[in-house]
Amino acid sequence: MDNNPISCLIKDGGYTSIFRTMAVIGDSLASGEHESFDGTSKKYNDYYEYSWGQFMARKCGMKVYNFSCGGLTAKEYTHYSNMTKSYMPEKACQAYIIALGRNDMNQWDKYEYGFGTMDDVDFENPDNNRDSFVGHYVKIIQKYRQIQPKARIFVVTMPVSTGDKGERDEKCDKHAEFLRTLPNYFEFLYVIDLRKYAPIHDEKYVSTHYCGGHLNAIGYLDVADQMITYIDYIIRNKPEDFNQVAFIGKGIHNIREKW
Repeated sequence: MDNNPISCLIKDGGYTSIFRTMAVIGDSLASGEHESFDGTSKKYNDYYEYSWGQFMARKCGMKVYNFSCGGLTAKEYTHYSNMTKSYMPEKACQAYIIALGRNDMNQWDKYEYGFGTMDDVDFENPDNNRDSFVGHYVKIIQKYRQIQPKARIFVVTMPVSTGDKGERDEKCDKHAEFLRTLPNYFEFLYVIDLRKYAPIHDEKYVSTHYCGGHLNAIGYLDVADQMITYIDYIIRNKPEDFNQVAFIGKGIHNIREKW
């Protein structure tokens, strides 16, 4: 039996369609960024309509916010004015997908506490979290839980890439190991473990799914199908966690059911 959640991709919305509002927090790979080259210089273009989040929106018939941009790190997210606007209550969503980490790998050594540990987190006041990758990443989760306490949150590990060598590959592993611990600290938080289950981004995959150093339209569509299929798998295996999704943000719920 194949235990890979995304071994057979769903091409429609599946059970992921039970969500009506969702937000994607991420960097260029969450923004539909396409890399252009005129023979002299490269340009990086965020085409949000090609992001996997917007492919998901069209497939699932839901509203998806792109709280993302090229080059973004977890630390910048909590300080960047356009992104902090995403914490406004009127933009609260039923679900959030957090796909940050690749750009952060170049910043860990600049943080006071480096990569960090969960000891860097103040569970009472996220503004007191220490200056570490863990501190900033968890702060994002905490901030969204403040405006939407019962939101379902999905955190995404980075797929294996043959382009990641040595220390960079080890950092991707460390990032994944950290994310896999988060369900121990937050209810209704789930790991979309692309590092474990997604296709390896090898030469063959890159030749059809990439344009330069970023995904192309085919690649972003493929990631959308992976996300939809993985979330559908989570819902099918833990249906009791999603019994009251329709009540998220409504101020009411059914006390007889899991909430």
